[in-house]
Amino acid sequence: MMQATTAVNPPIVENFPPELTERPQWVCWRLEERGGTQTKVPYTPATAHPASVTDLLTWGTFEDAYAAYNGTHPRYTPYTPYSGIGFVFCSGDPFAGIDLDGCRDPETGKVEEWARDIIDAASEGYVEASPSGTGVHIIIEGRVRGGGIRKGPIEMYSCDRFFTITGVLL
Repeated sequence: MMQATTAVNPPIVENFPPELTERPQWVCWRLEERGGTQTKVPYTPATAHPASVTDLLTWGTFEDAYAAYNGTHPRYTPYTPYSGIGFVFCSGDPFAGIDLDGCRDPETGKVEEWARDIIDAASEGYVEASPSGTGVHIIIEGRVRGGGIRKGPIEMYSCDRFFTITGVLL
């Protein structure tokens, strides 16, 4: 298992796909400790309230999420800065996300062969490193039967989940 970093680099927003940034399905997120483990908790842009991946009224536009992340949103400056921004998958969009955990060396960027095979199969998708640097996120057009599935280090979702978006392209 590769060692994750605790520091989170700022997102490289110019690499974000326009197909995502034009949709109002964005949240901010913070790394928070829950049960002794660091987890990514989604927040409604421009508020201090937690977001829900099943309630579109707690999401915002990309512009709102990025402004709240930067602390420049006119309605809110966070008490504790956000760690990043994320995209929420829902039944109203054509996207699915594939999360590959523990497959990338954060120092060298080398991706394990099993994950490389999945990335190559999703060549039409958006592919980036996760915030820890040890995983890979892939966003493609498609649906996941039942909305989501998890098998070992591979997770796939098409609704009721959010992905942190880093803009660190592979």
